[in-house]
Amino acid sequence: MSSALITGASRGFGRALAQELARRDWQLIIDARGDAELQASASSLGSAVTAIPGDVADPEHREELARAVGRLGPLDLLVNNASVLGPSPLPGLDRYPIEELERVHRINTVAPLALTQLLLEAVRAASGTIVNITSDAAVEPYEGWGGYGSSKAALDQLSAILGVEQGSIRVYAFDPGDMRTAMHQAAFPGEDISDRPEPETVVPALLRLLEEAPPSGRYRASDLLITATKAAS
Repeated sequence: MSSALITGASRGFGRALAQELARRDWQLIIDARGDAELQASASSLGSAVTAIPGDVADPEHREELARAVGRLGPLDLLVNNASVLGPSPLPGLDRYPIEELERVHRINTVAPLALTQLLLEAVRAASGTIVNITSDAAVEPYEGWGGYGSSKAALDQLSAILGVEQGSIRVYAFDPGDMRTAMHQAAFPGEDISDRPEPETVVPALLRLLEEAPPSGRYRASDLLITATKAAS
């Protein structure tokens, strides 16, 4: 049975991915900051799931996740999905609260690397895959997105270097694009985001990436979905 740890799996893309992997009989460890939402998500995933509430920025929580992985054995997939947007409405960098910038980077950039360090041996043992969820805000200069975007840009670079350094595994920075999520709504308070795709529609792009297993690198869901459509036509 394949195994995966998915952070931030109580809602949005993390939850959608966990649901699909559960349908494929994967053994899952999931986490999220909100205990009630996490348990609600876990209840829909069957018996092969371990739900551990906590904040990935907390070293003790990361250690708890690592112990849970240790009980499973080799880890086929680590998905660093948990992240925070930062202040909403999004402030410009000229007035971005520095303590909030530090918090965004601590959760979005430092925590994924710290968790990866703890779990790298288990991923290597499975010749597995690390997926760091990134954003187009990492590569495009959107007004107001300096805090979140810079944290994801740093995560992109960490992913690229880790992919070079760890040749026995695959390391992907995966950009899912805009989705209809609570985080995206917080970025656009009061606006209608119903035209954004549901997270479930993006999961096939990541599954294709995992199945085809190209070299480590940065991949966009939109590109993977387009090429899949062309191949099917």
